Amino acid sequence: MTIQWFPGHMNSARKKAAETMASIDVVIELLDARMPEASTNPLVRELRLQRQRPCLKVLNKADLADPAATRAWIDHYNRQQGVRAVALSCRKPGDATRLPMLCQTLAPHRNDNVKPLRMLIMGVPNVGKSTLMNVLFKRKIAKVGDEPAVTRQQQTSQLDVRHTITDMPGLMWARIDHPSDGLMLAASNAIGRNAMIDEEVAGFLAGLLLARYPALLASRYGLPGAELAKLDAVDVIERIAMRRGLRLRGGDADLDKAAKVLLQDYRDGLLGRISLETPATRRLMLAGAATQEASPQAAGDESGWQPQESVPETQSDD
Repeated sequence: MTIQWFPGHMNSARKKAAETMASIDVVIELLDARMPEASTNPLVRELRLQRQRPCLKVLNKADLADPAATRAWIDHYNRQQGVRAVALSCRKPGDATRLPMLCQTLAPHRNDNVKPLRMLIMGVPNVGKSTLMNVLFKRKIAKVGDEPAVTRQQQTSQLDVRHTITDMPGLMWARIDHPSDGLMLAASNAIGRNAMIDEEVAGFLAGLLLARYPALLASRYGLPGAELAKLDAVDVIERIAMRRGLRLRGGDADLDKAAKVLLQDYRDGLLGRISLETPATRRLMLAGAATQEASPQAAGDESGWQPQESVPETQSDD
């Protein structure tokens, strides 16, 4: 399944972003900590490099991601020139208020009351930009919703005498090159519902969980551990339907409703702390794509990376 989603308003947002890049000092790029590269818009890198702007990569929703994978991503990004990376949850004021100080280290020439530091927040839809704005300003200045593309207009606000922040609408790119990226974005609720089929996205997610987090899957849905090795992704969704009593008229499993249950449980953090990709699995996926033999669901096993299983935390997307 190849997912593509580029609503019309994003074309004008893209043009506005290019204009705004000329008048800011630092780009704050919000990423989903569970899939940092899949949620990286290549347009952001292109625009900031054209203007030679430094970037603070913020791995948001880190409290939902596998800590071991997040540490690997932070190390990966901090090796890039002009980039600093931090993992946090924008819902936590103590985390969010660190960002202006971190941006200041990337633009030391903007460090007085005469020339305020100008920051631009960018990222894919539903990654938490509006939540970050509301937490930073300690009031509701941006609309938040549990669906992508809630914000449609660019907004600039003065945080204090030394800092201004511009919030961009969530921005996708015109073509998603790697099918697994589209599926990860869809699973994480960054894609409009009309551009995805829940059963196919949930099947991708179930296959990945079977390969990398079988114990969390078994714990959430009461599946015997010994049975998991015999199941495929469709079997998992069917078992979820049976366990939850989701049946069609006639008694068959309602796979559509079960798919929605799995996706929502993942998005809310009810399965546990899960990362859909690591730097190692990303390299394997790209290598496979180059030879037309990409196998994203098996990448975790081949990389030698072992996920850290943990107690689930409840949180809805923003």
